[in-house]
Amino acid sequence: MVRHVDFMSELRRSQQPEDGDERGITLGWLAFHRDALQAKCEGLSAEQLAYRSAEPSHLSLLGLVRHMTEMERAYGSWPLGDAPDFHWVWGAYEDAAEDDIDCTAGDAGVSFETWADERTKTDVALTRCSDLDTLSKVNHRSARWNLAKLVGEYARHNGHADIVRERIDGKTGE
Repeated sequence: MVRHVDFMSELRRSQQPEDGDERGITLGWLAFHRDALQAKCEGLSAEQLAYRSAEPSHLSLLGLVRHMTEMERAYGSWPLGDAPDFHWVWGAYEDAAEDDIDCTAGDAGVSFETWADERTKTDVALTRCSDLDTLSKVNHRSARWNLAKLVGEYARHNGHADIVRERIDGKTGE
């Protein structure tokens, strides 16, 4: 199996958070689910990452990474940051056939780099957000709401990633 460390760094997985305060638990689950998706991609070639293994669905692990990049933007870096104008990462999606999960093996490098960049932007925005009650100036939802939505998106799509990865090479587990 080809390992593409050029677009995926060595993974040190975050564990499920221990009990604690709301912020710590929420950020702990965000880290856990981000790492879970990356772990599902680990050790695969770009071709395997882009492979649509669960027909008739056109989901691939790489497509899920691209989708979560969009979710980081929509519920993390944009509402919690200071950019007033929203734009999607991978396109305007003006055509009903366009989809953030449509990708090829050639998109692997830029997809992982962009996902890492959006995660960093979200994390930076969170350092400036001292209270989860803080309302976003752009989507008018609390930081708590935006983070809960983002964690929920990861959790939901990590379930899809489990199935897609198992269909590729039989690997299972969190």
